Amino acid sequence: MAGLRAKQKADKTRRILEAATTLFREQGYDSARIEDIAELAEVSVGTLYNYYQNKGDILVATVAMEVTEVLEAGARIVADPPLNVAEALRALIGQYYDHSLFYLSKEMWRTAMAISIQQPETPLSKRYTELDGQLCAQVVRLVETLQARGVVQAGVDARAMGEVFFNNLNMMFVEFCKADAMPLEELKARVNAQHAPLAALISSVKIV
Repeated sequence: MAGLRAKQKADKTRRILEAATTLFREQGYDSARIEDIAELAEVSVGTLYNYYQNKGDILVATVAMEVTEVLEAGARIVADPPLNVAEALRALIGQYYDHSLFYLSKEMWRTAMAISIQQPETPLSKRYTELDGQLCAQVVRLVETLQARGVVQAGVDARAMGEVFFNNLNMMFVEFCKADAMPLEELKARVNAQHAPLAALISSVKIV
């Protein structure tokens, strides 16, 4: 019975998040109403409030769903990365970016970012920061894996370099979300170009 209850809870949670993302995209985050989200998810308003206190909770939960799926896909790349620093980074970061608009629009990302900055001590903000930390840790693991396989120079601080790569990809994603007209392919091309010199610098195999 406990397993059935957990499955039912997961199903309701998924329906709520999918309904919310649909309405956030169609109506905008500010205009979407909790009552309409509940109706589209086929749950009562009371049931929705049992799971989430407000729209901000729902939005951050959607970000968490997005990042969880991205991390799962990224783990497969980290486990068996291309044995070339630039190509490995391109594969992992490209996977992050390709999935980034699956659940959330740019406007939704901007709202989530604003909540995390404006209310830094709230559980919502702390959860957003935690998710960023998990993504950063995965980029660090990629560099560490490449170093263990002899692709990155032994003397390189893998953690520091992973953090540099993550900080740049994260900042560029912010710029992407701010610019409605910027296509995803432009974002990926710019980040790949920025990372290429650093990748060459730390690579143990020099291309001449």
